[in-house]
This record gives sequence, C-alpha cells and structure tokens, in this order.
Amino acid sequence: MLVAANRDERADRAWDAPAAWWPDYPGVIGGRDRHAGGSWMALGPKGVLAAALNRPGSLGPAPGKRSRGELPLMAAGAETAKAAVEAISRLDADAWRPFNLVIADQQSAFYIEGLGEGRPQAIPLARGISMVTSHPPNDESHPRTRRHLPRFRAAAVPDPGRGDWRAWEERLADDSHEGDLAATLKVPLISGYGTVSASLLGFGAAGERLWRFCAAPPGEGMFQRLALVSSA
Repeated sequence: MLVAANRDERADRAWDAPAAWWPDYPGVIGGRDRHAGGSWMALGPKGVLAAALNRPGSLGPAPGKRSRGELPLMAAGAETAKAAVEAISRLDADAWRPFNLVIADQQSAFYIEGLGEGRPQAIPLARGISMVTSHPPNDESHPRTRRHLPRFRAAAVPDPGRGDWRAWEERLADDSHEGDLAATLKVPLISGYGTVSASLLGFGAAGERLWRFCAAPPGEGMFQRLALVSSA
C-alpha cells in the first residue's frame, strides 16, 4: 500500500501533527483537528489506514451532525481494512454530513461513500493507482482527477523502504492548473482556504509502517519521517 495525500482546509483551523492523541483509540496515530478533536487521516497499530474527505457542498460542520473526524479513528483501530469497512458500513450515515472515506491495509483498499442518509456504501478499489477527491474514485468529471491521475500513473513508483518518494513529492507540490483552479493539486490559499499539509504513507519490505509528513504545503516545507511510537 502506498498513499499520497494533500490536506486542504481553512488556514485558521488549528491542528496538530500526527501522533497518538487519543487514549480511547490506543495505538492509533493521526493528525488532530483541535476544533472537533478528530482526524482527517489515521493509521492504526495493525496497519489499517483511514482518510476522510468532504463531498461537494459539505465543507465544515453542521448543527446536529457529528464530526467526520471520528470516522478515520473508528476505522484505523480495526484489525484489518475489511473489518473496518464492515463496521463503518453498519453506521447510520445520517449522523454525519456527506463524506468519502478511504480505508486500506497491506492486503486491500476500499472506498466508502456516506450520503447523509441510509448506510454508507463500500466498494473495493482495484489494484493500481486510484485517486479520490470530493468525487468518487477516478472520476474524471473532476478537473483535479482528470489532470493529475495520469501524472501519478506515469510517475516513478516510490520505494518507501529506501525513503525514495521524490516523484510523488513533486506531484503533491504541483500547483499548475492552466486557468482552472479546481484542477490544481496543491491548492493556493484563497479566502483563507488551501492546502495546509501533506502525507506519504507505505509499508517497508518487512511490513513496517512508514509515514512521511509535511507540516506545510508540499514544496514549501520538508517531508519528515514520523516516529510511529504509540501510547498504547
């Protein structure tokens, strides 16, 4: 499993870099949103990764709705990605604003869609490179996917065991858009919103979990390997 992700958020929404912040989720490591207490991306002690994205028109909290930042924490603590998907799929999607959720481990990867009603629906992701935005996987009706998915597929595959992520670091730092800002991968800060951090995750040859984190927009800060030591 290899993952590259930019986080787009309001610049004034405070957050903490990935660490084991949650006693109720022992061994789960993730970036912490100080506003609601959850995470946009979390990695569990058994190697389950979970990342949440907003769907179109659902940015920010809403009265009576739970924080979507709970979902990566709930999923990452599972034994396997499959077990996490089964648990999330039993939830009432009405409790949260619409969301996309990616759950993966070394064996499999899934996309889950919560539409604000009924049960979240899950589909497995095919082998190879997929891209998820506020739209479903590989949906080229989104300008970002249409522009950047072919570029990721053409880029050199990272070697996380050797720490070689150069090609994907360059991709995450790509702020080109040819006049359509919706197509940019690194979103420039506009009206207080843009790309604020980035992550690269994978497993080494021996199965060790690897997470490189950039606490700034990629290309404007350095990726640093996290020491994945939990408080469990």
